[in-house]
Amino acid sequence: MKSCWLKLLLLLPLAWWLTSEALREFSPSIDLGLPRADADEPTASTKSANEIDFEKQIKPLFAKHCVDCHKAEKNESGYRLDLGDLAVKGGDRGVAIVPGKSDESLLFQALIGKGDVTAMPYEKPRLSAAEIELIKKWIDSGAKVPASETTSDVVKSNHWSFQPIRRPEMRGQGSGVRGQQNPIDAFVRARLEREGLTPSPEADRTTLIRRLSLDLLGLLPSPDDVHEFLNDKEPDAYERLVDRLLASPAYGERHGRHWLDIARYADSNGFTIDSARQVWKYREWVINAINADMPFDQFTVEQLAGDLLPNATTEQLVATGFHRNTLVNEEGGTDQEQFRNEAVVDRVNTTGAAWLGLTIGCAQCHSHKYDPISQRDFYKVFAVFNQCDEPSIQVPSAEQLAEQTRLNNEIAAVEKPLKDLDAELLKGLPVWEKSVASQSDGGWTLLDPAVWKTDKGATLTKIEGSALLVDFSTPANDVYTITFEPPADTPITAIRLETINHPSLPMMGPGRAEGNFVLSEFEVFVDPNPQPSALNPQPLTKAIADHSQEGYPVSDAIDGKPTTGWAINVKPNSGEMLNVPREAVFFPKEPIVAKAGTKLVIKMHQLHSVPNYLVGCFRISISGASADVLSVPASIKKIIATPADKRSKQQVAQLETAFKDTDPRRKPLAVKLDGLKKQLDTHNKAIPTTLVLRERAKPRDTHIHIRGDFLRHGAKVEPGVPAVLPPLDLRRADGRQPSDNSQTSTAVREHTLSGSPTSASQRFEFARWLCSADNPLTARVVVNRAWQAFFGTGLVPTENDFGTQGDPPTHPELLDWLASELMRTWSIKQLHRSIVLSATYRQASHVRPELRERDPSNKLLARQSRLRLEAELIRDVCLSASGLITRHIGGPGVNPPQPEGIYIVTQQKKPWAESNGPERYRRGMYTYFWRSSPYPMLPTFDAPDANGTCTRRNRSNTPLQALTLANDRSFHEFAVGLAERITSLGPLPPTPPPSVADSDDARLWQAVELCYSRPPTDRELKKLREFLNAQRSAFAADPKDKDPTKSAWTAVARVLLNLDEFITRE
Repeated sequence: MKSCWLKLLLLLPLAWWLTSEALREFSPSIDLGLPRADADEPTASTKSANEIDFEKQIKPLFAKHCVDCHKAEKNESGYRLDLGDLAVKGGDRGVAIVPGKSDESLLFQALIGKGDVTAMPYEKPRLSAAEIELIKKWIDSGAKVPASETTSDVVKSNHWSFQPIRRPEMRGQGSGVRGQQNPIDAFVRARLEREGLTPSPEADRTTLIRRLSLDLLGLLPSPDDVHEFLNDKEPDAYERLVDRLLASPAYGERHGRHWLDIARYADSNGFTIDSARQVWKYREWVINAINADMPFDQFTVEQLAGDLLPNATTEQLVATGFHRNTLVNEEGGTDQEQFRNEAVVDRVNTTGAAWLGLTIGCAQCHSHKYDPISQRDFYKVFAVFNQCDEPSIQVPSAEQLAEQTRLNNEIAAVEKPLKDLDAELLKGLPVWEKSVASQSDGGWTLLDPAVWKTDKGATLTKIEGSALLVDFSTPANDVYTITFEPPADTPITAIRLETINHPSLPMMGPGRAEGNFVLSEFEVFVDPNPQPSALNPQPLTKAIADHSQEGYPVSDAIDGKPTTGWAINVKPNSGEMLNVPREAVFFPKEPIVAKAGTKLVIKMHQLHSVPNYLVGCFRISISGASADVLSVPASIKKIIATPADKRSKQQVAQLETAFKDTDPRRKPLAVKLDGLKKQLDTHNKAIPTTLVLRERAKPRDTHIHIRGDFLRHGAKVEPGVPAVLPPLDLRRADGRQPSDNSQTSTAVREHTLSGSPTSASQRFEFARWLCSADNPLTARVVVNRAWQAFFGTGLVPTENDFGTQGDPPTHPELLDWLASELMRTWSIKQLHRSIVLSATYRQASHVRPELRERDPSNKLLARQSRLRLEAELIRDVCLSASGLITRHIGGPGVNPPQPEGIYIVTQQKKPWAESNGPERYRRGMYTYFWRSSPYPMLPTFDAPDANGTCTRRNRSNTPLQALTLANDRSFHEFAVGLAERITSLGPLPPTPPPSVADSDDARLWQAVELCYSRPPTDRELKKLREFLNAQRSAFAADPKDKDPTKSAWTAVARVLLNLDEFITRE
């Protein structure tokens, strides 16, 4: 130590002659703690390649020319040159140094400006030839770096949000409920004392119960609840009120809506086509999870990796719908891989905002300009979510599951004897083939249509071969009626319908639904007279076809039921062709004898519930041959004529089916099986589905996307997290486990994955990592968002940016105390309870003059904030006041009334079938949300568009909002409901005081209590009475008004629902 001081004293007299230029040359080496390179330019001849010292010769060159732009704080292109192993590893464009091969190394190519590589240093003096030659020799000699130059990519930052959460000591005193000390109040009042301010007094009880009810439930308290609370003199009255509201199912709806904003929930895919999607089961899961107070770390794991949990339940799969709320582009000509990548990008951005409070998306195309997040960091998180498939699953109720099980058991009970019978029958197949081969073809006579018509307007045109072709202007359903004049004195034992391909049909036909059709009913009539008369129906007893779609046998075309039918679709991946001609043969009960002048009339009913399933081209033939001959379709005879070794698998299957159907023992079993399968199919279609994530069987490689372009791949990256945060692996670098595993809920600690690390386990571990004790962000972000819900602004005002460009916390110790509390149990309900029990929350919202001057934004929390309700809550409080509200929890979206023509401008002109009955009056969060054209009331009051995550809603104040409240159809219905409630149901509790004797005044009193949870003032009562009387007189003078009293009270209700106080939480 003495020697060092002595050297320093000896050098001080020499420092005066160092020029500024010399100091600049020394400074990079000084900053990095390096020895200075020789003053003379290094040359290759001074040392052999094997003697090049990285620390003494190469690193000073990087420090002098490169590290200003390529260091931890600023790593352009994701490339760092301040540490040796990172210099070799490279950045966004891949490996920078190939040891032993300088010509293939991007670094060397950049130094010499080779090819399309930008010359470096960028817009600065180039390295000298000797410096470049030295770096070349170092690379060619193996680019060796000492152990001291290796790193685990850990980035250090002094920014407050990246520091570990430390539980602070309480300062000062704070009185909560029943005079108990509340740490929240202690921290807030300590700050107020430092600022020379005092807290506001507690709000009155009517304000408190209305505030609590709106904040915790999103609904108005009933007059009964208000008066019960006002009359409760026990010291724990407020605390018991809080606990009762937290236990309400409406709590999950209120705070579930906050999370659905973050989850960018919507009921459609987005973009211009914006098809409907079924994902409401995820919304239901969120509500149930919040009501059950699911620990937030479990809430996190199930949404991000529920499919990876051992023996994952259906509900845990439903939870992964969080990241299925991405947009889906169905437009023609799109690159699906591009939009898959965009969906993954959205998942990264949403995860960063929802759990980390970081603008991680700013590092998609380049390293973050302000925060220590590199582009490599972005794609490490991208890799976590890049291994997912996107299926949908059924989510049956307990009742639906029981019925599904019953039907499957019955199907199995029929399939076994049918399978045994088929095995027995197939032994006789060779004999049957020989018998059929020896028969004639049945002597079919083609009939020429004489007259034809359709019920619904389809145009039939006769074409070559006596066939009828349906033109392109096909209605949704139709009935074809065709009249023929068969040869005289010809017995008809069978009628054949041939469906034919034609170039004008979709996919060549023979049906108009991409080749398919559903023939609901095939009827035959005889008109024995030359003149029109009543048609004689000819019962059909049997039908056969060369092919029938599963669940749509040809026998359904003669069962007399319009809801069934014959169809010809094929099983996916079966190898069979859909767009080929098919034929069916129908057998009358008795032979039809056609005498001279007899007309044969065929009716083809096509009434399937799905539109356009019509036969597109067909013709009719008759035969008088025996049933035995005709029972074998021509297509089967063609297969029999084909040598056995030349038949395809599909032909063999067709042949076996045709043969088995000849045995009368098989039909009852087959019919029963078909009926059961139809029941199961109908049942399964009624089971709701939802979108989920699943891990891919074959992992994808993930590369950095150069400039964010998914087609330009840079370096390969593995799943991970930003280097500024603790590593993804829950083991520390020294092999120890995190210090405090108690800060993980029991449910999450029990979820483990065995085996070696895989992409699957990485997503699971990433979800656990988000809520690990070492992560400094998640708990702070969640606490801040909860504070924002109750005060309008978080303790960190920039709730979506905890980075260097965001605002610092106004009360950092309070933030960390709440975060440390949250991590003990991860109970969101307990967090909310502690906030609303605080004296800080219970303050009045009145703005005192000194606060308006000193703290207009209420950052110091010397008062409560006055907040306009969110869009959905405005609907909810109207429903609540009017008494119309339906309190059913969960379920699919509904369509309340909206203005006409909303969807005219959209590409798909979405349907909006207005809901009726109780569904019409459901809470706002259940309103069906089309991304391309949302329910107009919602964006009017600042609801997010669901195209991306929303962590805080804006609050605007526009004339359109007042006009909506006054004139929108739904709000008019609410006003009518409120008017009827206060005029038709008799006295409403609580009864107004005796001083209000007049019945009008009594009802006005009740109306004000219903809307504002308080009694009216004398002035308000007088004004409302005057307005009511004026409206009553005006409506009475209108001869068109049939009920002036109801109209007048409706006008009063519209006024009450339109006042600022009604849609404001004080």
